[in-house]
Order: sequence, then C-alpha cells, then structure tokens
Amino acid sequence: MATVEEQVMVVGIDDSQHSTYALEWTFDHFFTPPLGSNSPFKVVVVHAKPSATSVVSLAGPGIAEVLPIVESDLKKTAVRVIGKAKEICISKSVSDVIFEVVEGDPRNVLCEAVEKHHASVLVVGSHGYGAIKRAVLGSVSDYCAHHAHCTVMIVKRPKMP
Repeated sequence: MATVEEQVMVVGIDDSQHSTYALEWTFDHFFTPPLGSNSPFKVVVVHAKPSATSVVSLAGPGIAEVLPIVESDLKKTAVRVIGKAKEICISKSVSDVIFEVVEGDPRNVLCEAVEKHHASVLVVGSHGYGAIKRAVLGSVSDYCAHHAHCTVMIVKRPKMP
C-alpha cells in the first residue's frame, strides 16, 4: 500500500503585523477543527535575517565597532519573530512545525526554502505598499509569485477603518 506523503507549506515571516496576520490566517483556514492536527500540511516557518553588512551602508573607520552591534540586534529580532510564531502555533494548536532562521534576502531565502523542503505551498503576507514604494523596495510577494516553484498564497491584511 502506498503511503500518502505529507505536503509541506512554507510560511515566510518577518517583524511585521502583516506576516503575523498571514500566519494566523493560514492556521485559521488550514488547521482549524475538524482538521486540527489532521491537516494535510507540515509547516515550515522561515524568517530571513538580513546580514549586518546589508543593513549598514557605510564603510571606513568605525565599521568594525558598528557591525557586531547591528548583528546582535538582528539576532534579537530573529529570536523575537520566531518566538511570536511559536506562540501563535501554540495558541492555534498547530504542532507539526519546523522553525528556521536563514541569513539573506527574503526573496531568495523563501524560494530556496521551497526547494529545500519540496513545498507545495508558500505563504507570504502583503505589506500593502503602493507601486512606487514596491518598485523601490522590491516586493517579496511579487518576486516569490514569479520565482517560487510552487503555489504562492499572498495573504492581505484587511484595511482597518
């Protein structure tokens, strides 16, 4: 008898309310009773941690003192982001979850996570940037929608009045 392989869902998170909402929305729609622990998906929560050198855009004297401080802050942020995701998992009774922090650009990190875990779905939140800001900053969700080798679900947070 052939066994049914569990599908993998990668959820990208960052330090924003948009990604927190996307994670909660995903659990509410794919893991609620009666599915609960019987959901067909194993979840991989991925946080892309920027490198200190990508955040600090200065060079010269003093950079050696600044980088360790920036790196420490980035690590603290990653711990906080993963901690928040773990709290959401507990509150939604979702237990089959892997948490990863990977250094790099979120666009590449998420697409690589899809490949690594053979994911069938990638979930990302939408920051709701306008066209100009999206063009300048680059949209992680746009990039993933065009480059990830799986279904990409972009979860938009409702606008609050």
